[in-house]
Amino acid sequence: MSDGAGREPAPGGPLAGPDGLLRCPWGLSADVYVEYHDTEWGRPVRGDEALYERLCLEAFQSGLSWLTILRRRDGFRAAFDGFRIPAVAAFTDADVERLLQDESIIRNRAKIEATIANARVLAEWPEGGLDALIWSYAPDPAGRPVPRTVADVPAVTPESAALAKDLKKRGLRFVGPTTAYALMQACGLVDDHLADCVRRGCPAGSPPGESPSARGGRRTRR
Repeated sequence: MSDGAGREPAPGGPLAGPDGLLRCPWGLSADVYVEYHDTEWGRPVRGDEALYERLCLEAFQSGLSWLTILRRRDGFRAAFDGFRIPAVAAFTDADVERLLQDESIIRNRAKIEATIANARVLAEWPEGGLDALIWSYAPDPAGRPVPRTVADVPAVTPESAALAKDLKKRGLRFVGPTTAYALMQACGLVDDHLADCVRRGCPAGSPPGESPSARGGRRTRR
């Protein structure tokens, strides 16, 4: 199947969904991924607690697929009190044991304890501190090549390595360079949607089909 310009899709390039729109191939691998790809991934996330939640979930994802985390996200939110930093910072050893019995989350002691320890660190920060720190590492979009295939998307960048180093220096755990870059991708610090993906360059909140690429006719021929 060719794209709207009559070209055959490049290996690892965008694929057409049931609606004919081209998307990053991972965004079509499961139904829950389509909505996440179209409405969340790569859209700017701001606010300390919103970013704390993403940081925690990315840490839990380490060694697993993001799909595993996404399907348990409601469970995580219930188990960790909506990822409210003061509430999680007040968790006790009894909460750790409770969470280790909670089948709605990933029951990994080290990750659970890191989530609580990180909340205790962040509870001492001024309001807006986590948001300001993370977004200070957003690279200049003009200096980044636009990925055409998944092979063009990095797993680590100098900015993610520097962000991870800074977070660790300030006492946060489970924040390596790969986790930091996944956070940057998910929270819109970088736009790693592929060049012909319908969501490439989409403003926050716009529906599928309203990106610059969609207005340029990035559909497959039926």
